[in-house]
Amino acid sequence: MQIEKLVAFHKTMGDVTRIRIISILANGPKRGQAIAGILSLTAPTISHHLTKLKEINLVRDRREKNSVYYFLNDDVLQHYSRALPEMILKKGESKMDTQKLSGEQKKILENFLTADGRLKTIPAQRKKKLIVLYHIASLLENGRKYEEKDLNSFIQTFHDDYATIRRELIIGSIMYRENSIYELNPREMWATIE
Repeated sequence: MQIEKLVAFHKTMGDVTRIRIISILANGPKRGQAIAGILSLTAPTISHHLTKLKEINLVRDRREKNSVYYFLNDDVLQHYSRALPEMILKKGESKMDTQKLSGEQKKILENFLTADGRLKTIPAQRKKKLIVLYHIASLLENGRKYEEKDLNSFIQTFHDDYATIRRELIIGSIMYRENSIYELNPREMWATIE
């Protein structure tokens, strides 16, 4: 469940050394030894903290010849930094409820869906795409864990390009994926329609 990932993020970030590492990596990629030198800590200590940060996908690494460089995953940092306040305070506009569609949202769905509910094309414009994705996601069961093949079959009832739509559901924070198991995020975490 996504809330468990949010808790894991905040638990991991509840360490001064990890916050310092994130601050260092915010200025650009660094080698582990460089981070250890800046913080006056041993390489094994830095390695331990980097492993914890990689577990929550906040840091990624890339090998270049004999050196490993560590990079901050800005998107993950921004996503989880916004997620808790948005979930608790319900900031931003409320998420689309299929029973309470605005006239504009109904028109967009009419333009992109056939009479039998299939998607004519995947909208290119972000706002329209999110409205269509919200509609598709509203037909999934909250709390249910979907295997990838089951989710693919469900999406194919709307459009043949299930991989793109599945990816867009993840990008829009509508669904969460772990080990090829998919689950709806709480609506408060969904990307905001602007």
